[in-house]
Amino acid sequence: MSIHRTHPFATPAASRDAARRFRGRLVSPVTLWAAGEGRERRGLTVSSVLVALGEPARVVGLLDPDSELASGLGERGTVTILTRADQHLADVFAGLAPSPGGPFRAAPFEQDAWGPVLPGRSWVGIAWESARELGWSTEVVGVIKHVHLAEADALTHVRGATGASRAPSREAIPLTTS
Repeated sequence: MSIHRTHPFATPAASRDAARRFRGRLVSPVTLWAAGEGRERRGLTVSSVLVALGEPARVVGLLDPDSELASGLGERGTVTILTRADQHLADVFAGLAPSPGGPFRAAPFEQDAWGPVLPGRSWVGIAWESARELGWSTEVVGVIKHVHLAEADALTHVRGATGASRAPSREAIPLTTS
């Protein structure tokens, strides 16, 4: 057995998809999209996320079309912003790490009327509005019906790696009025 400095089966740089490489340079939030309850819970780690403000506000995500979540959205769900402490959980719901007993056994989830949520995290409760094929993904849109905010650093993804994004404290932001 030999140790490689790089992944031995990685696609050579010259053959990689340029649009995917561009997307990889964008800092994205790491979120957990979930729906259902009990044995019918489904979830997926999603970093292709957009919040569209308006009346009502909406959240848009690109899901793996082969995921359990994309194939069974139901009527409502949750989108949770993961934190640095959730790195392993993000890998579990992305299908990159094992979780004996299923992914929802990997953390202390609570069941809200909107779906599974993690205590101490920011999350929204959504009513699924639409789903359509977009590129290699399923674009889903949810109308934001409930917002729960918590003070926690967000887990981010850029160039294949994750890290925490620390927001400045409210006191550190100078406010000016005219």
